[in-house]
Amino acid sequence: MATNVGDFFLVSNSVYNITEEDYQKINLLVNAAKAFARCTHQCVYVIDYFKQNFLYVSENLAYWCGQTSDKIKDFGYQFYLDYVPEKEQQMLLEINKTGFDLFNDIPHAERLEYTISYDFHIIHGKKLKLINHHLTPMVLTNDGRIWLALCTISMSARNAPGYIIMKKSNSKSYYEYSLDKHKWIKKEGITLSEMERDVLTLSAQGYTMNDIAGKLYKSVDTIKACKRAMFSKLEVKNIAEAISYATNYL
Repeated sequence: MATNVGDFFLVSNSVYNITEEDYQKINLLVNAAKAFARCTHQCVYVIDYFKQNFLYVSENLAYWCGQTSDKIKDFGYQFYLDYVPEKEQQMLLEINKTGFDLFNDIPHAERLEYTISYDFHIIHGKKLKLINHHLTPMVLTNDGRIWLALCTISMSARNAPGYIIMKKSNSKSYYEYSLDKHKWIKKEGITLSEMERDVLTLSAQGYTMNDIAGKLYKSVDTIKACKRAMFSKLEVKNIAEAISYATNYL
């Protein structure tokens, strides 16, 4: 089934009556997104659901597909049609619809606290890059619909597209969407021990196993056992995947 740009924009999140004066008021938010991209080196873009395009695209997003940020901004949602494999476009449409269905069941006062994330491939020349995509609302309309959404892209910690979760900030539980059952399933989140968090943080800072053992006053065998337990808990194979998983999901 061919995908059209209009398929991504649903009646359930149709946005109306946004004025030029409203756009002038959001300049500070756009500048904040730019500052966030500069200081964190995150790949960032802002979706405008009223104009149905991209309001801002960070320069470093070009890494994922080889196009300049200006080109990606001009593409808007056509970007997904040109740079996402066709079979995964259908997955994105399903995520889009079911994500808004769940979002619209959330009380208005809590909606800004939720983020949805999922993995899909981006085409870069002859290569496919599996990315993790986070989308979180920035500005809601008076009736609780998303006008602007902040999106970030990073390398996925997984090896296949999917893994669709919607999570409230600072909540242990989350919703995971099953592409097989076509429904959301509520789950309890993963909790790392203090030692596991310390090992993860020190590993991310570049310390070796021996360094970490010395800093935590533990034996190297204890650190190895801690890592094995953490890898099992996070369902990853190595420390690089563990760091990526923690960055994207915890």
